[in-house]
Amino acid sequence: MQNKFYVTTPIYYVNDQPHVGHAYTTVLADVLARYHRLLDVPTFFLTGTDEHGQKVAKAAAAAGLTPQQQADRTVVRFQELWQKLGITHDDFIRTTEERHKVVVQKILADLFQRGEIYRAEYDGWYCVPCERFFTEKDLVTGNCPDCGRPVEKIKEANYFFRMGKYQQWLLDYIQAHPKFIQPDYRRNETLGFLRQPLNDLCISRPKSRLAWGIELPFDADYVCYVWFDALVNYISAVGYLSDEAAFKKWWPCSVHLIGKDILTTHTVYWPTMLQAMGLPQPEMIFAHGWWLTSGSKMSKTAGNVVDPMELAERFGVDAFRYFLIAEMAMGQDASFTEDSFVRRFNADLANDLGNLLNRITNMIGRYFAGQLPAPAENALAGPEEKTVWDTVQAAVTTLERSVTEMRLHEGVGAAIVAVKAINRYLELKQPWTLAKQADKAPLATTLFTAAETLRVAAGLLFPVMPEKMAAVLRSLGQTNTTPKLDELRAWGVLKPGTPVQDCGPLFPRVEKVEEKTEVGGQKAEVSSKPQVPPAVINPPPSTIPQGVELLDYAHFAKLELRTAQIVTAAKVEGADKLLKLEVLVGEERRQIVAGIALHYTPEQLVGKTVVVVANLKPAKIRGVESQGMLLAASQGDKLVLVTVDGEFPSGAKVK
Repeated sequence: MQNKFYVTTPIYYVNDQPHVGHAYTTVLADVLARYHRLLDVPTFFLTGTDEHGQKVAKAAAAAGLTPQQQADRTVVRFQELWQKLGITHDDFIRTTEERHKVVVQKILADLFQRGEIYRAEYDGWYCVPCERFFTEKDLVTGNCPDCGRPVEKIKEANYFFRMGKYQQWLLDYIQAHPKFIQPDYRRNETLGFLRQPLNDLCISRPKSRLAWGIELPFDADYVCYVWFDALVNYISAVGYLSDEAAFKKWWPCSVHLIGKDILTTHTVYWPTMLQAMGLPQPEMIFAHGWWLTSGSKMSKTAGNVVDPMELAERFGVDAFRYFLIAEMAMGQDASFTEDSFVRRFNADLANDLGNLLNRITNMIGRYFAGQLPAPAENALAGPEEKTVWDTVQAAVTTLERSVTEMRLHEGVGAAIVAVKAINRYLELKQPWTLAKQADKAPLATTLFTAAETLRVAAGLLFPVMPEKMAAVLRSLGQTNTTPKLDELRAWGVLKPGTPVQDCGPLFPRVEKVEEKTEVGGQKAEVSSKPQVPPAVINPPPSTIPQGVELLDYAHFAKLELRTAQIVTAAKVEGADKLLKLEVLVGEERRQIVAGIALHYTPEQLVGKTVVVVANLKPAKIRGVESQGMLLAASQGDKLVLVTVDGEFPSGAKVK
C-alpha cells in the first residue's frame, strides 16, 4: 500500500489562454489524484502557472500591459477553467508569489556559493519561443531543433549551472531506475540525448535584454532563466526550505506529468539540479503525447486550437473529461475531432451507461413501487449473476493496475466493458418477461444484481465523471456518493427497500453537426438531426401530392407508433438490402426485417432508438418473420431512419 501520492502538472505559461492540451494534462492529474483518494492513499495534487520569462514579457508588451498585469489577467483563465472542469488540486502555485521567489533565490545563492554556478562569456544561438540557447551543431537547417523556428545569435556574459559534470551520474541513474522516465521510448529518447556531450546550462538573462524574472541574489544585473525558476515550483510548493515536515511528507514526487515537448527540461535539467541540491529524485516523470488535429499538433500559430471551455459548455464537463481519458492511450498521440467525440459520447455514455440506468430505475419503479427489491440469499450462485459480478470485479482489478501502470485508458475501458456486461445480463434475464410470473423472486434478484453491479461500475468511473456518477449513485439510493475501493469489492452495499429515483437523461444523445461542401464560398453546416419543416396552417389543395388518398383521423389513430431500441443487427443471408434487427419495445423483444442494408451497417444501428409501427401483423420476408416496421425518410437514393432526439426509453408512445 502506498504511503502517499504526490502528482504535478507542468506550470502553464500565462502568455495566452488555455487549450485542450493544458486541459488534458490537468484532467489526467485530477483523475489520478481522485483514484488514489478512492484507494485511501494520502494525496497531494499541484498545478499552477509559469509567470516569468520572455514569452510573458512579449505578450504583455503586445497587450500594452506590464508583465505582472499580463500574468494577473491570464491566470484567471486557467483558474476558471480548472474550476469549470472540476479539478481538485490541493495547491495552485504562481511563480510570481513571494513563497516561490524566496526559495529560488536561496537555491541560487547556495549553488553559487558551492561553485555549482559560475560566470562566463557565451556566444551562441537563442530561440525566443523556447527561451533556450543552442550550439551550432544543435540547429536543424539553421533553426531551433525543438520548435523549428528561427534563432538569433547572441554574445553576452551569463551565469551557468555545471550541468555537464552530472552527465555520467544521470546516465547511470536512468539505467538503474527503469521506471524513472516513462513510457520506455521517452526514456530511450533521453538516453539518446545524453550520448552527446552535455553542456553546462545558462541559468541567467541580463536585465538589459530581459528584466522580467527573479533577480539573481549574487548579481542584481541579471534575472534567473525561466526554466530554472519554473522547475523549482515542484519543491517550493510543498515546503522546501520553508516547512520541513511538509516537504518530508510529500517529496519525492510520485509522478511529474508533462507533455513530450518538455522532456529534456524535466529529464535532464531537473534531475541534475536536484542532484546538485542534494535532494532525492522524483519517482517517475511521465511524458504524454499530443492532441492532434488534421495530423498536426494543436498550436495557436497553426490556428487549430480546441477551446476546452467551449467543449465543456456544449457537451458537459463530465463527458469532456471522459473523452480525454478514454480516447488517448497515455504516452501516445491522439486525434481530436468532433466526430470521434460524438461517436464515443453516444456509444459509451448515452447508449450504454445512460440507458442502463434508465432501464433499471424504470423497472424498479414499475415492478417494485420504486424500492430496491431484495435478492435471493445466494444470488451470486446463479450462473448469470456470477458472470456479471465477476466481469465487474475484473474491471476493479484492471483499474487498480491501470492506475499503477499509468494506463488509465485501459481502466476506463474495463469499466465500460462492465457496463456492457450489465446490459447483456438484462437482455439474457429479460426482467420484463420475469415480471409476468407469479413468483417475483427471480425478478427481484435480477434487478438488484443489475443495480448493484451498476453501483460498482459508477464507482470505477467516479474519478473521471464525478458529477454524473454521483447522480447515478443517488439515483440508486446511495447517500454517500464518494465511493471507496473496499465498497467496490463488496456485494450487497445497496440496501433492499431503499427508494430509487429517476435522475432524468444522464447523457442526452448528441446529434452531430457535419461540415458539408462550400456553398457560394461559405461552408454550409447540416445537422444530422431530423429536420422538421415549419408548420403550414390550412395548406391549399395544391400542396397535397396528386394521387395521395386523404385519411380521416380515425384511420390514422389505428396506427400504434412506439420507440424501440435496436439491440442486435445482422444481414439477412442471400439478401443484399435486408437487415434482421432485434429491438426492445419497452419490455418486449421483437424481430424486424428492414430494407436498409444499403444505407446502414449493422454496427451503426446497435444502440439507436428508432420509431416502429408496433401493431402490424407479423409477415415473412425472405423466410424471416418480421414483427413490425421501422419509420424512415427517403429522397432519391438517400434514406435516413427516424430516430428520437436525446436519451429516451424504449416503448414510449409516439404521438
